Amino acid sequence: MTVRVVSATRNGRTRMPALEIIGVPQSNYVWVVRMVCEEKGVPYAHTPERPHTAEVDAIHPFGKIPVMRHGEVTLCESKAIATYIDRVFDGPKVIPDDPKLAAQVEQWVSLGNVEFDKVMIRQYVVGYAFPKDGKPDMAAIGEAAAKMKPQIAVLDRAVAGTGHLAGDSFTLADINILPMLFYVNRFEEGKAMLAGAKNLSAYMERHFARPSFQKSKPPPPKT
Repeated sequence: MTVRVVSATRNGRTRMPALEIIGVPQSNYVWVVRMVCEEKGVPYAHTPERPHTAEVDAIHPFGKIPVMRHGEVTLCESKAIATYIDRVFDGPKVIPDDPKLAAQVEQWVSLGNVEFDKVMIRQYVVGYAFPKDGKPDMAAIGEAAAKMKPQIAVLDRAVAGTGHLAGDSFTLADINILPMLFYVNRFEEGKAMLAGAKNLSAYMERHFARPSFQKSKPPPPKT
């Protein structure tokens, strides 16, 4: 796919149109790309569209969020959006230049998207937050919690050394997993498992206090 970038020039300086992140803030992946912007100090507009709206469908072939617009550049999928923002804009790198570290970041983002999100968010959190019949299926939630246990153990071991998932600095690997852990920690079984994972608990406490996490954190659900 070819991405065509159109810029505007004023007084001899090239200026790109404003960056727009589209998707409801409660989505863990919308949260990820917003946190990337906050971490790098990139100004952006946030349009809280739900999946499958006309605006989202125009960019994502399957109507999923987040999607991004930057002038005539449009992108879907959080990893692609985060990579674009990291390469185009100034600010701290969330994907290191070092090939080994960059590959480690890619590894953890892939694990997050393929393994952790499927169980932690799609099965466990969604089972509580969006029950099909209006009442959580506790048997299904119990099955998801059982699958989460070894995943949490993997993460607990991974952050034991440096307090980060890849190398010794804060990267997209950390940004990608933090919203998942935040949501898991809201419910009884997840909270208990995370409390028992001492390295991961310390990791969460430290990074949940990070300004980029707090600034991009979605509003609490309405009661």
